[in-house]
Amino acid sequence: MVIDVHTHPIFFEGICDDEETLAFRKEQFGIFKQSPQSIEQILVGMDYGGIDKSVLLPEDISTIAGGHVVSNEEIKKLVDMVPDRFIGFASVDPHRPDALDVLDYAFKDLGLMGLKLHPSKQAFYPNDERLKPIYEKCVEYNKPIMFHAGMSWEPNALAKYSQPIHFEEVALHHPELRICLAHFGWPWINETIMLMLKYPNVYTDTSMLYMDTAKDFYEQIFTKNMGPLWIDRNLKDQVMFGSNTPRFRANRLKPALESLPMRRSTLDKILGTNAEKFLGLKG
Repeated sequence: MVIDVHTHPIFFEGICDDEETLAFRKEQFGIFKQSPQSIEQILVGMDYGGIDKSVLLPEDISTIAGGHVVSNEEIKKLVDMVPDRFIGFASVDPHRPDALDVLDYAFKDLGLMGLKLHPSKQAFYPNDERLKPIYEKCVEYNKPIMFHAGMSWEPNALAKYSQPIHFEEVALHHPELRICLAHFGWPWINETIMLMLKYPNVYTDTSMLYMDTAKDFYEQIFTKNMGPLWIDRNLKDQVMFGSNTPRFRANRLKPALESLPMRRSTLDKILGTNAEKFLGLKG
């Protein structure tokens, strides 16, 4: 099974119902050219890219910008449309006074599978003590957290909040919490690798900003910036495939990943097995 753990459904038809809402989402997400696509078109794209399941990520910026890029309820609606292809995550603005109630509802009533947090966009350091109850809530429900890590293209999203080193205390003090530092924490890739080596509960995904072709960029990162055998020998159980759709596309990133010199068993883990473990679908 191939799982894309990093999809933003802001242009899925059924959640962008009016021009004002769509304009707000485009402005806050920092992307403007795409238009809404039907669920049928989305599924055709997944099939073309060889993706069996996609993790859908919302974004609650209610205290920062007065709304949601995508809400938890909209994620639930999409998952219910195609439950065999979509996996839904929750989001909560950690500055909300009702943040824990929001999470209770998302996990218990909506049945969402994890939490997405964006320190840069939501303006918090992940090691802030005010986040501790949110982490404890995820542990209570056995739900993983996907953190944005590294650079963000979204407007008003300062990179300082998402530098990987700031996540170390979270990994240390919550060893039972499964944590994904998205995008390999680019450009701080070595910090992400350091955390993965020290903490088995830290994962990452491959949805990195690429400046050349996807293939050229992956070759540079995974065989030159990193030792060519680092993933095979050290990181094979903690890397997951992610595309960052719609900013980038799985049908470009997956072939680029498959072209890298690594064991087939390692590639299979990256494309699906590690995500199943991270999501709690497998022990």
